Amino acid sequence: MTQHSSRNCANLPAHVGIIMDGNGRWAQRQGLARTQGHKRGLEVAKAIVKKAANLGIPYITLYAFSTENWKRAAEEVGFLMSLISVHLKAELNFYRQNGIRVRHLGDISGLPADIASEINAVVQETSSYTGTTVSLAINYGGRDEILRAVKKIPIEKIPMLDEAAFSEYFDAPELPPMDLLIRTGGEQRISNFLLWQSAYAELYFSEDLWPDWTETHLEQAVDFYTTRDRRFGTVK
Repeated sequence: MTQHSSRNCANLPAHVGIIMDGNGRWAQRQGLARTQGHKRGLEVAKAIVKKAANLGIPYITLYAFSTENWKRAAEEVGFLMSLISVHLKAELNFYRQNGIRVRHLGDISGLPADIASEINAVVQETSSYTGTTVSLAINYGGRDEILRAVKKIPIEKIPMLDEAAFSEYFDAPELPPMDLLIRTGGEQRISNFLLWQSAYAELYFSEDLWPDWTETHLEQAVDFYTTRDRRFGTVK
């Protein structure tokens, strides 16, 4: 059974999104190929997911590959696709042991067929798990998700749409609004990540590169979140 920390679960963010930035820069600083930074970043992602599960955070979304990342060098893109495929296969036991349910966000039709097949297989394999839900944003862009949602809506339903009804057309309608958005690597922008879902997210920017992140970093981000006075436009 997963052991939760002593933090008050009522004060924990229900949904944490992470922009895992800095893999390439970390590798370059170590005198390594950028691809080695991505490999290290994947190991860190696994540790952070496990810590989130131990803390009792029900939803975590990782920005693994954006719709803009296709502009990178072909060698790096190919390595990332291969890394994602290998990781999905290798970590099934990890998901099973920790009761982690995997979801995919993004345009799966734009991915190589073998990668799409691996994603679908892992999503199906873990669909009945009731622990933390880990959403992998692969070939994902916030604007793209909104556009794809619009295209799914029957014309006759448009006049009756409200925010709740519109969100039913998103990639994972069951995802709650994002409470805490973390970006590592020193940049302070959200880079087209879950634009709709992060409308009222608390923003936490870390100077540390993603491969340098530890469980303590996540705890610090969560502690920051618990100090925030979240008013959602109202006055207290």
